Amino acid sequence: MDKLVSLCKRKGFIFQSSGIYGGINGCWDFGPLGVELKRNLKDDWWYHFVQVRDDMVGLDASIIMHPQVWVASGHVEAFHDMLVDCKECKKRFREDHLEGDRCPDCGGELTEPRAFNSMLRTRLGVSDDTAVDTYLRPETCQSIFVDFKEIYSSSRVKIPFGIAQIGKSFRNEVNPRNFIFRSREFEQMEIEFFCREEDEEFWFERWQEDIWKWYVNLGIRESRLRWYEHPKESLAHYSKRTVDVEYEFPFGWGELQGLANRGTYDLTQHSRHSGKDLSFFDQEKNERFIPTVIEPSAGVDRTALAVLCDAYDEDEVNGEKRVVMRFHPKLAPIKAGVFPLVKKEGLAEIAEELERKLRRKFPTVYDHSGAIGRRYRRMDEIGTPFGICVDFETRENGTVTIRERDSMEQVRVPMEEVAEYIGKRISFDQD
Repeated sequence: MDKLVSLCKRKGFIFQSSGIYGGINGCWDFGPLGVELKRNLKDDWWYHFVQVRDDMVGLDASIIMHPQVWVASGHVEAFHDMLVDCKECKKRFREDHLEGDRCPDCGGELTEPRAFNSMLRTRLGVSDDTAVDTYLRPETCQSIFVDFKEIYSSSRVKIPFGIAQIGKSFRNEVNPRNFIFRSREFEQMEIEFFCREEDEEFWFERWQEDIWKWYVNLGIRESRLRWYEHPKESLAHYSKRTVDVEYEFPFGWGELQGLANRGTYDLTQHSRHSGKDLSFFDQEKNERFIPTVIEPSAGVDRTALAVLCDAYDEDEVNGEKRVVMRFHPKLAPIKAGVFPLVKKEGLAEIAEELERKLRRKFPTVYDHSGAIGRRYRRMDEIGTPFGICVDFETRENGTVTIRERDSMEQVRVPMEEVAEYIGKRISFDQD
């Protein structure tokens, strides 16, 4: 894990927020490579779960909502962590993260647990006199429930259908830890799928199958994935059933995505508190009802961390140690590096022109610094799946060498076919 964190900082994937001021715990910035990886991940999720389906629509809702939303949802009353303090070193811990009844750092005696609401407060208004207290959303799903009637009325969808959203959420975590796994600001990819109660088991199983397939198609090894079924006594107050996809990180198993049967809880609560009817009217059956909700909820940052952990590898090439990030090509931040074999004799100009053309199709870089082998290694270290070499033969017949990152096999391809050759291998639609 230390090697991965170091590489992420050194190569511009992820580094701590506000670093020049000492950083802020639990907040992270995604650098030039990290933002591309994260965008590819979100785009792939949207493509598979929204774009190619005929039973899904999207939403991008406000982060700040009416404070009554969080009363209706139960967050104000029930969204609490139980905290304990060490009487010796004064450090604070979440009770459910402790394995014993003593301080994990110094072995000191702990205080009795106290409830702590983990929502981040903010004030909305132009002056202290008129400003009202509200919260930064701790989850993205409540805006979907609040907008449910607006969405189904305007888009003319019929049950069963889902509403998808990707967006930021905020939680005042007591002990942010394990790099970007548990942080105070994070991003979710979330779906609320509305169906009839009698169909809830069918759709729950269908979503389990689709979720598992998506993670495997990201290139994550199945041996590092598992399902965890929450026992009934530990279910959230809104859940009839919850299962998690977990990944085996270097620090242990951790949740990537939850799949919950939320029943009719949320729509019923918001109907009661707002006084608005949030039922669905089925014109074909002339029937009005509150639909059941199946919720797949994935963490973008946690999934990105799983992708990074799974991709990290070390091997040896010609007696030299090589660090290689074996990203699936569709997730790789940079798709191809373009290199002239030498800078002279017109090869650099040809390579620069080819890289400019390819950049219009997908992210690429041009590099002429150092030996060609060194340039390949630099691309391997950031997970670039293809290296393109412009050599003397290019001037003669217009072909270039494409070298594949993992197998290191090389093929010659006409320059005008390079974009198509790589494009087929990085497409979201190849699974």
